[in-house]
Amino acid sequence: MSFDRELDVKGLNCPLPILRTKKALAEMQSGQVLRVLATDPGSVKDFAAFARQTGNELLEQSAHEGVFEFSLKRK
Repeated sequence: MSFDRELDVKGLNCPLPILRTKKALAEMQSGQVLRVLATDPGSVKDFAAFARQTGNELLEQSAHEGVFEFSLKRK
């Protein structure tokens, strides 16, 4: 999947990955895609809830070797 910006929040724990994602999305245009890389296991449910609450679309999520990858489309 192509993305417009990447945010690396590996090594950070809740709530920092969500806070940094919110800030990054605020700097982006509607329709752009942000790719987020995180290592906090709680981020899986956090990003799902964040997308629901903010209206930004969680396009894709995956995990590989302890790194969680999320693709969010700016509303």
